[in-house]
Amino acid sequence: MSLNRNFWLFAVGRFVSQLGWAVQDVALPLYVLDKTHSGGMMTLFILAEMVPVLIIMPIAGVVGDRYNRKRLMVGFDLIRGVLLFTVIAFGFLGIYQLLVVQLAMGTMSAFFGAATNAMFPDLVEPDELERANSIAGSSNILARLVGPALGGFIYAMGGIRLAILINAVSFFGSGLFEILIEYEWKTRELESFSQVVEDLKEGFAFFRSSRYLTTLMFFALFMVALGQPFGAVVMPYAFREVLKFSSYQFGLLESTFMAGALIGNGIIAAKVGRKAGKYLFHALLFDGAMILIFAWVVSPYSGLSRDVAFFLLAGVNILWGAIEAFINVPLNSKIQRAIPSELRGRVMSAMIVLMNLSGPLGLVLIGPLLDRFPTWGVTLALWTGMGVVVAYYWIRYSAVLVGEEETP
Repeated sequence: MSLNRNFWLFAVGRFVSQLGWAVQDVALPLYVLDKTHSGGMMTLFILAEMVPVLIIMPIAGVVGDRYNRKRLMVGFDLIRGVLLFTVIAFGFLGIYQLLVVQLAMGTMSAFFGAATNAMFPDLVEPDELERANSIAGSSNILARLVGPALGGFIYAMGGIRLAILINAVSFFGSGLFEILIEYEWKTRELESFSQVVEDLKEGFAFFRSSRYLTTLMFFALFMVALGQPFGAVVMPYAFREVLKFSSYQFGLLESTFMAGALIGNGIIAAKVGRKAGKYLFHALLFDGAMILIFAWVVSPYSGLSRDVAFFLLAGVNILWGAIEAFINVPLNSKIQRAIPSELRGRVMSAMIVLMNLSGPLGLVLIGPLLDRFPTWGVTLALWTGMGVVVAYYWIRYSAVLVGEEETP
């Protein structure tokens, strides 16, 4: 069965808004640093985008289940566009004014994300979720590849005003595509705050009662807690501090990983589809092999020149990115299928909060370890942790992670 018109309207709309957001996401830090030269202020802007999501997401999930998801999606896209147009029209470009805007955008993003995450699986047939997720993932990767370069160019040409204007237009463009989606969602609207509490309890009770879902979720949480510090801290640290790659080489290595992920998502979308889940542990095995190669390259035992190390890691990154797609897409699709549509908003929002908490826990520990121990040793420690988790789940829960899924 081919992916339908509703999905493609959704996918194109998301790409438009993600591209605009990527442009502003590059331009805003440049503007803040140009104005303040303060790393602390940069941290405030990052927190202003993250903290509202952590605090509000559970309530946003309830709202996403109680109100029309399409209207929420379109409405928050248009409201964000109006807010950014207002910023430009009235010149609200002071640092603290933009900090308030960042808080507002983070808050609205939480409600928007809860609605769209819950709505997305309803737009395609259950058997098509792997293909749909891989295409949506490819769209996100393309925005991340094109957006940063475009954002830097736009900021150099027109400053923060032009970057914000382009982002505002992108929200309106996304909203126009989303309006054309045919989607009906009927449920009881909230009448009191006590219903929010009851809905949160119901979502948590469902999550706790589903052994299948808790197995998938805790596996994903462990892998995020160990994998995010590796990708966000260890790899960049090794590239710059150990191997002494230039900024240009650093950027190219980031791009090769994204290119590999694009290839992996493309293979799933075009050829593999739902069968991708059968290769989960194969992909995890290859993922571990890539980590070992990385550890060897950054160790004093490899003896590779800087250029040889760069080209080897570029090739590894392409394969690595493709492998990651065969891990992320099946897990995400299985989780989406395991949750009934009427509960999906609040359950998935709770999962997002847990994911956003598990990653930082690992990040807090990894920095001090890199200060005390060699990078290759820290890498092997993370590899060992991942290996223990994967081996445990392969022995105990391989039927859940690879086999047929429960019907919600």
